[in-house]
Amino acid sequence: QVHLVESGGGLVQAGGSLRLSCAASGRTFSSYAMGWFRQAPGKEREFVVAISWSGGSTYYADSVKGRFTISRDNAKNTGYLQMNSLKPEDTAVYYCAVGDVVAGPGMESQYEYDYWGQGTQVTVSS
Repeated sequence: QVHLVESGGGLVQAGGSLRLSCAASGRTFSSYAMGWFRQAPGKEREFVVAISWSGGSTYYADSVKGRFTISRDNAKNTGYLQMNSLKPEDTAVYYCAVGDVVAGPGMESQYEYDYWGQGTQVTVSS
């Protein structure tokens, strides 16, 4: 079992930055791939970015490439999402998730992930 808790969300103006954290409990965090997903009001949850268990592979949605950066510190059982140049369309609840996902295009599927956090709200004002 892995318990995930996101933090770092908030209200920011367009062009600003936020850093989300995903703290994991359990000894197996380092063996799991981690992904960030988001869900805006009235929309389906969508893939944002993912990172392999080692951190050696990352995958980004086109909408966030060049603006968001995913990272992880397995020694601290924590993952991060650095979000720069935020836009109003980035407004959503952001979720982190972990799972035994093989590095590759499959990391974009929410169904590949076994454990999810409760989400943190990110609001970008124009």
